[in-house]
Amino acid sequence: MCRNIHQLHNFEPAATDDEVTAAALQYVRKVSGSTKPSKANQRAFDRAVAEIAHATQHLLDDLVTNAPPKDREVEAAKARARAEKRYASLSA
Repeated sequence: MCRNIHQLHNFEPAATDDEVTAAALQYVRKVSGSTKPSKANQRAFDRAVAEIAHATQHLLDDLVTNAPPKDREVEAAKARARAEKRYASLSA
């Protein structure tokens, strides 16, 4: 759906409030079709971000897994490698 929303579950350390809010913001931007709402819509936009962040935090708190937590640095390195490969094939 939105490439800027990243997996937040099963990382060590756990997702921060800022990461959860950023994911909620990206979701609301995508659904609303607006990166910056008008003054008339700002209140609804902000409320939606807060409610989605709240629901997302509850989801993350309630999810369980037997898999070991992922390392953020290792996952970031994998993502960089995928991006390099993807963009290298575009410029070739």
